[in-house]
Formats: sequence, C-alpha cells, structure tokens
Amino acid sequence: MQKTTNSTATATKIMGVLNVTPDSFSDGGRYFDHDRAVAHGLELMATGADIIDVGGESTRPGSARVDEAEELRRVVPVVRDLAAAGAVISVDTMRASVARDSLAAGAHIINDVSAGQSDPTMLSVAAETGAPIVLMHWRGYLDQASATFHYEDVVAEVIGELRTRIDEAIAVGVKPENIIVDPGLGFSKNAEHNWQLLAALNEFAALDHRLLVAASRKRFIASLISPDDPKLAQQAAKDQATATISAISAQAGAWAVRVHDPATSAIACKVIAAVAEAGEEGA
Repeated sequence: MQKTTNSTATATKIMGVLNVTPDSFSDGGRYFDHDRAVAHGLELMATGADIIDVGGESTRPGSARVDEAEELRRVVPVVRDLAAAGAVISVDTMRASVARDSLAAGAHIINDVSAGQSDPTMLSVAAETGAPIVLMHWRGYLDQASATFHYEDVVAEVIGELRTRIDEAIAVGVKPENIIVDPGLGFSKNAEHNWQLLAALNEFAALDHRLLVAASRKRFIASLISPDDPKLAQQAAKDQATATISAISAQAGAWAVRVHDPATSAIACKVIAAVAEAGEEGA
C-alpha cells in the first residue's frame, strides 16, 4: 500500500447563506429575527460552513432596496454576535457604510454583488481596511434586468467586465491578493447563460484571482428540476443540484461556493479534494 503523504489539495470552502431579511427568494423571513439569525448562523457552521455570509437586503428579482439605517439595524448586531462566537463572516452588501460597520463589528470579507458599482466608495473601504472583497459580475439592479440579458459571448463578456472591475479596485488601492471574483449566476443572465458560465469555470483562472461560485437554489436550477413550473421544485432536489454544482466548481479550482445547505456541498467538495489528493499521491 502506498504511504500517505502531505497533500497540497485543499477543499473548496463553504460559504453559508444567512439572509436577515423578510423577502429573500429562498428563506426570506425565516431568520429575520435577530436571535433566530444568530442561531441559524451557528447551525450553518455546525453543518459545514467555513464562512457565514450575512446579508440584510434581498437581491431577488423585483426586490425593492431597503434604506441604509434598516440594513445596518439588520446586519451589524448579527455580525457582532456571530463574530463573538468565532465565525468567519462575509457581509453581503452594496453599501460601503454597512461594509465598514460590519468589519468593525468583526466581519472579515466584503461580498458586493455590484462589484463597487452601486456605491462608489465601496472599493475605497476595501482598500483602507485591507479586507478581501468579492467582486461579482453585475449589470444593474434586478428590477432592471430585462434590459441586460443580451450577450454575444457570455463567458468572454463576463470575464472582460470582471477584469474591468478588478482594474478599478486595484487602481484605488485594493491589493490583488484581496480580490475574489464571482461570475454572478442568475444576475442579468438567463438559464442558458448560467449553464454556459458553469461549463467554462476553468476559463476564470485567466483572471488570476480566487473564484466564488454562487448558484444555490437559484431559479435556473429550479427550472431544470421542474421545467413546467419551477416553483414546484422541491428544496431537497435544489440542494442536491447545488451540491453537484459545488463539485463542478471545486473541480474547476473554486476557492468557495455560496450555499444554503452546507452539509451536502461540504461533502461534495471533500470528495473532489480527496480525488485530487489521491491523484497527487499516485503521481
């Protein structure tokens, strides 16, 4: 039997979704109460999440923005309590003020779905604090999405537009090693666009930054499971599909996957890491 050696294979990290909102597409309202939100964050950690992604504003299609004070009220106390419990936290926000106050309360990462386009001071906050920042591909708020679905080559255009955001971040002082990119599945993209991006995840390596993939329970998955009526897709089936996408993402070298059900995706990513380790040992 071959002796086991230390491996360089690293399992893709699991980012657990914590929506402190009344209207998120998957679990809106379930964790809107502060104590329930904190308890669910701890549950996410216990079931495999390496990072807890706390958000106080829904980005589902058609959602209205909450005001700044309300987003701060929802997010910062939850971040503070989870940080005190030892959680690694990303704050899912498009507002620089929410990012700054969350970092002060113990958050570690900024996750901005607008990549600094919604609030022009966001990139400066990332530069000043030294916090890693997720730059997601974004073409506007989802209430405007119907006008932004056209792509001649979705993979090339998403990569090109992310490169522009990366250059902007670096120009204001964000360190390259602190930049994480996200293809923005489901944001200004139809199902075909999303599947094409997933088929081409390896191409995002050309950006030379860590990759986050966030597909969990999104409509294109529900449409695959239940084509006639996506609303009838069962949550367990969506989580199984998400875990498969997590495995695909891990195979492509993704740094992390953002999911609602950490347990299934954690197993999927561990399998990919084990296979990679076996390959290294056999080389």
